[in-house]
Amino acid sequence: MTVGTQMQQAIAGIQSASATMKTFSLETEDEKAKNDFEQIAVQLDSAMDILKGRQKYIQNQEPQY
Repeated sequence: MTVGTQMQQAIAGIQSASATMKTFSLETEDEKAKNDFEQIAVQLDSAMDILKGRQKYIQNQEPQY
């Protein structure tokens, strides 16, 4: 498995986790839990942005990936 493929899998996993947190946030009536889920989603989205930037860097450095 190439580094590029592994990076894409990591990004997809984080996207999935973020979507799950957003769904939990919408489904709960507990305000504390809602805020926690929203904050986790924001952190995951931030991590995803970092990984996407890293992925672009990898693609520029090693186009075969």
